[in-house]
Amino acid sequence: MQSDLVAALDIGGTKTAAALVDGGGRLLARAQRPTPAREGAEAVMGAVAEVLAELSGAPMWGRVTAVGIGSAGPVDASAGTVSPVNVPGWRDFPLVERVGEAVGGLPVELVGDGVAMTAAEHWLGAARGHDNALCMVVSTGVGGGLVLGGRLHPGPTGNAGHIGHVSVELDGDPCPCGSYGCVERIASGPNIARRALENGWRPGPDGDVSAAAVAAAARTGDRIALASYDRAAQALAAGIAATAVLVEIDIAVIGGGVAGAGDILLAPLRRALDRYATLSFARRLTVVPAVMGADAGLVGAAAVAARRG
Repeated sequence: MQSDLVAALDIGGTKTAAALVDGGGRLLARAQRPTPAREGAEAVMGAVAEVLAELSGAPMWGRVTAVGIGSAGPVDASAGTVSPVNVPGWRDFPLVERVGEAVGGLPVELVGDGVAMTAAEHWLGAARGHDNALCMVVSTGVGGGLVLGGRLHPGPTGNAGHIGHVSVELDGDPCPCGSYGCVERIASGPNIARRALENGWRPGPDGDVSAAAVAAAARTGDRIALASYDRAAQALAAGIAATAVLVEIDIAVIGGGVAGAGDILLAPLRRALDRYATLSFARRLTVVPAVMGADAGLVGAAAVAARRG
């Protein structure tokens, strides 16, 4: 990245965050609003406009040369539109055009949030120094992105590497995307918790039914909780192995809230990967946790915009 600043947006179903990012990946100013995901298109755009307006009041705004957006998907970078599954009000919403208007015509680059996370991890994180990598966000959904030949590979629409919608269970449950047996339908946080509850797991006195609560139960040896994470790990391993044999990645980086379970998820994932990644060139694959944390989407969106600008 250059010494000039990039404005970055990280738009998800829960929050809309923005930051001014410098050439070393440091966030110099921040703004955040809740995403009114269940309201209309203009209400969601209103949250985006508010964080941009807050940033534009920073003294260093005049150094901004471009805007990068990492958005929940699917996105269509070629058209500049977004249709996030978890933001029903946005369908083919012209986000690039609207953000461009809000920032006075600065160049705007759009990618999926998984691709943005991948850009951050490849630039400054766990995939740094790796020429062929898959980076994944395992949270309320499952997303991802690819680095191939040392370069970020977003694909023509900005969605390449979206491993959450690889089907790993041919007769599996229907997924909100319209397919069946997707990785996301098995391995996302809400589905880990759903499966545990359906199989008899009961929360503690606080009533917490999140994937984090299931992970806490798994750490105490709860067999149902452990089984739910094992099933999620198998789905992730199958998707990672399929990616490895298609494009010969040598590392898979796992981030997102569900990855906070640590070895409750990663240990069974690595065991399952031994069963699925059996060809010689795929067996060299390593799996590691992400290191960029909650700022990965902002840092990655900034990196994409700066490198294309």
